[in-house]
Amino acid sequence: MISDKMKELVKSNSVIREMFEEGKKLAKKYGEENVYDFSLGNPSIPTPEKVNNTIREILENENSLKVHGYMNNAGFEDVREKIAENINNKFDTNFSKENIVMCVGAASGINIILKSILNPKDEVITYAPYFMEYKNYINSYDGKLIEISPDTKNFQPKLDEFENKITEKTKAVIINTPNNPTGVVYSEETIKDICKILEKKQKQFGKEIFIISDEPYREIVYDNITVPYITKYYNNTFVVYSYSKTLSIPGERIGYIVIPTQMNDSKNIITAVTIANRIIGCVNAPSLMQRVLINCSDEKVDLKVYDENRKLLYNELTKYGFECIKPQGAFYLFLKSPIENDLEFCKKAKEYNLLFVPGSSFSCKGYVRIAYCVSNEMIKRSLPAFKKLAGNYINI
Repeated sequence: MISDKMKELVKSNSVIREMFEEGKKLAKKYGEENVYDFSLGNPSIPTPEKVNNTIREILENENSLKVHGYMNNAGFEDVREKIAENINNKFDTNFSKENIVMCVGAASGINIILKSILNPKDEVITYAPYFMEYKNYINSYDGKLIEISPDTKNFQPKLDEFENKITEKTKAVIINTPNNPTGVVYSEETIKDICKILEKKQKQFGKEIFIISDEPYREIVYDNITVPYITKYYNNTFVVYSYSKTLSIPGERIGYIVIPTQMNDSKNIITAVTIANRIIGCVNAPSLMQRVLINCSDEKVDLKVYDENRKLLYNELTKYGFECIKPQGAFYLFLKSPIENDLEFCKKAKEYNLLFVPGSSFSCKGYVRIAYCVSNEMIKRSLPAFKKLAGNYINI
């Protein structure tokens, strides 16, 4: 018999993954070209050629024992030093390899942080809408997720509610900007206000409250938007980064954690996170992909494709009468459902072979997430279906 925790997870299996599987079934039935699957945030832009070439060069020229062998649980020293230099050049910080722990993508990074800092019944705050797995991660370490309700006017955090919900049990706050599912970037003013509130609460309760900044979409921004680097505003900040989206390699599972020296008890925390990397079963981040980052940590995919998709979808859907905030980053559009029940709206959309994820999965009912990391041609083919769907609710 499976554990009680897993029973709950089996019952509430990922809606995104279910929609993805549904898309494959519909493609077999109606033909792939007639199904418009906007459910999964799977990058559609090809991996930079330099990444592929670097993999080939490493396998052909480097010592295979070094490429494929064990290393420090925190990762290869030269890779961590290279990443620290890269961050310092971009954000005018002062990190070294000692501040970097390589991890198996951002998801694993968040998990090893939570394992390192949470005691049973500790609370972790995040702002709705949020990536649904946060709750599962926190529950795995016997913590409790505290939600801040969404401000659907601009999807910036509700700071009054945030301040009121910080208690003696609060251990951390998860911030995700650019945000999944809204595509919103939290402003520098918002970040500064969050940090001021936390500084005040740390003094009030005489304890550390950490920020966990989940940043897999940091490099995917539009219209010259700047994403604040939170360690510059708040010492007790973990930065969790993944190359899944910026290099279009989500299946390779490679990322890193930044732990500033200025963080309270940073030396012990770095050690704890490194040990957690080992004992949750990852042991270390994938060795080959770490070697790749020596030459490719500055590489990016061509964001013009996502930007064209963003503009096309936003302009056409608003023309049909749908409401949504224009995304500033990531590759998601958060559309307001024309009916209160977002699950019913998704069900109706499926009649037109349109697949997207209900906002209730992100703790924001009445909205749906549309992932536009798909081909531009698919979006163009899908527009008549969107127009027909709109016709059920809106006078066009």
